[in-house]
Amino acid sequence: MTRILAYRFSAFGDVAMTVPVFREFLEQNPGVEITMVSRSGFEGLFEGIPNIRFIGIDLDDYKGFFGIRRLARELVKDFKPDFIADLHDVIRSKILDKIYTRRGFKVFKINKGKEEKEHLTDVWNLQKMQLKKTVERYADVFREMGFKVELSHKLRSGSHDKEGIGFAPFAQHTGKMLPLEKSYELVKILAEKYPVYFFGGGTAETETLEAWENQIPNTKSLAGKLTLSEELSHIRNLELMISMDSANMHLASIVGTRCISIWGSTHPFAGFLGFGQSEDDTVQIHDLTCRPCSVFGDKECFRGDWACLEEISVQQIIDKI
Repeated sequence: MTRILAYRFSAFGDVAMTVPVFREFLEQNPGVEITMVSRSGFEGLFEGIPNIRFIGIDLDDYKGFFGIRRLARELVKDFKPDFIADLHDVIRSKILDKIYTRRGFKVFKINKGKEEKEHLTDVWNLQKMQLKKTVERYADVFREMGFKVELSHKLRSGSHDKEGIGFAPFAQHTGKMLPLEKSYELVKILAEKYPVYFFGGGTAETETLEAWENQIPNTKSLAGKLTLSEELSHIRNLELMISMDSANMHLASIVGTRCISIWGSTHPFAGFLGFGQSEDDTVQIHDLTCRPCSVFGDKECFRGDWACLEEISVQQIIDKI
């Protein structure tokens, strides 16, 4: 059995994107076992995939160089991996890479295409082009080890008894989130025909979604009520998920549910469209030459008016549905 130690510590959506890659890689290479290291709360993402062992850590327990050195020692204490896959390439993982390289391990790391993405998000660049998908960048790490990996880029339906529409109206950054008044109007229209289930997290989001549940018939908020495994199970049984460019799109991909995704200052060109999701199911304003201005949606609006989100109409989303 060939053993691979892989690590990616954040963000939630990026870790979720490793799941379909691991699944198809391990199916095509049955003699391989992956030990995945990430944040403790992410373990539910990897449930049910053979030949994956998950190690959940709290990064606060490994602060500074000496903390990372201790982590490096602990991760290989009980077994010696044949390969190490750095799927993150940030300061913390770079230090781990150097420690392992000096100890004689074979370390391979992701090429995140930083220069390409900087060029893509330059508002003066008028020649926007599709970059390599992030899931292919993950697969490239295993290809560099000498393995064959052919990603299907297809959803795998996990349920035949689907019902209702899921809606996740929040995102971590303003540049990725439809104005809430539009989301509210969308839900009012959808709930006339379909049961609508809300997804979100955190106190503020939970309070907002519970208020919507009380105000709009035929809706139910699941925010703050489910474990990650339970959330994935609910998404698996939905007819459709509606999400921003956020983690919920990637959760839908993991369980084989089609997702209509809404994009503002970010763009599928950067490579973060959910695995197996179709660009035909994206909602975005195509004639804004400043898009995308950000990879993660964390920049202030260049124009100052958030036209990429304000100009999206509720009807555009309804038409996709």
